[in-house]
Amino acid sequence: MEVDLLVIGAGPAGLCLARSLRDSGLSLALVEPQDRDTLANPPFDGREIALTQRSAQHLRELGLWPHLGQDHIAPLKHALVLDGPPAGRQARMRIGHELSRCDELGFLVGNHHIRRAAWEASFGSAQAGRSPTLLDGRRVVQIHTRTEAAHATLDDGRTVTARLAVAADSRHSLTRRAMGIGADLHDYGRTMLVCQMTHDEPHHATAWEWFDHGQTLALLPMNPCEQSGRHRSSVVLTLPSQDIDPLMNLPEKAFSEAITGRFARQLGAMHLVSTRHAYPLVGVWPHALVGRRFAAIGDAAVGMHPVTAHGFNLGLHSVQALSQAVLQAHRRGADIADPTGMARYERQHRSASRGLYFATHAVASLYTREQVPARLIRHALVRLGERFVPFKRAVAASLTGLA
Repeated sequence: MEVDLLVIGAGPAGLCLARSLRDSGLSLALVEPQDRDTLANPPFDGREIALTQRSAQHLRELGLWPHLGQDHIAPLKHALVLDGPPAGRQARMRIGHELSRCDELGFLVGNHHIRRAAWEASFGSAQAGRSPTLLDGRRVVQIHTRTEAAHATLDDGRTVTARLAVAADSRHSLTRRAMGIGADLHDYGRTMLVCQMTHDEPHHATAWEWFDHGQTLALLPMNPCEQSGRHRSSVVLTLPSQDIDPLMNLPEKAFSEAITGRFARQLGAMHLVSTRHAYPLVGVWPHALVGRRFAAIGDAAVGMHPVTAHGFNLGLHSVQALSQAVLQAHRRGADIADPTGMARYERQHRSASRGLYFATHAVASLYTREQVPARLIRHALVRLGERFVPFKRAVAASLTGLA
């Protein structure tokens, strides 16, 4: 099979790239280990994505927004950073939408809803343009590039030749590694447990990031529970990895009581209303994003710690930057894998992600240390941030993506 672009990975980044190029006239193939039915109806995976205003606009431009469903889009109006237990002198920093020029800082949407919307926008028969070829239930077992083309061999023996190969297959990208591109990995030694819970007290469309002693808790505001009408949020609990398994295995009632206790009943009684999922926390910074007839996007381009909620937003930026480089080359009749265009893509995405990646790493490292000096420093920083309005405005701008 010969195509213009071969995209390895049909997650949100790969599907969004396919959608952005659907009406370009370029031929595109997607290789994905999951089958077509799973891609069209992705299961709940626990993750709620905090979309910036800029990312929301990009999803509208790609035609994904109507496919999300309004019931699955929750407004994010405020952010609250907490440090220390509520029984003591807890430090608080509140960042409201009024510090930005928007009515919301952003929106919360389930990852599985984004995947479904990306599938419908990329493969829906009502969409204009040419649908990509889907090679589902397949893996790339070998890939190499030459001056004239990229060549991939699938696990069923078929071969695909493309003018440009794109890795969109996760932060631990086997494709990127096969291309000889290494990465710096930071294993934080912690795992995050994610699930949906209802609670007695309203969340007021406020996202929490609470750095408590011995644990980090996040609360992402969702629309009310469809079944009960109760207040509902996505809960993210980060602990040393060995402490997560006991919680994952607790009966539902005991788990609900445990999380209620960990939140110090600040939201009243909390009740589990979804399955539980656990993800190890590893940050990944690749040594390069491009190679000969090769580019990486999404998590394969940078694997963020979730504390600043910018992972998916950066992934969308990579899709936008790469598609622009490809389309510009295509429209002027040049090679879509022209090294100049690929180098420009790498510079753009590195510039957008470098500061966020290393700042996030610094925040995650400081706020997971339990030594007394680290506790005092982070406590002071949160208190100082609450008093320094220009800093809060800058954070608000970052959260909206309109900085």
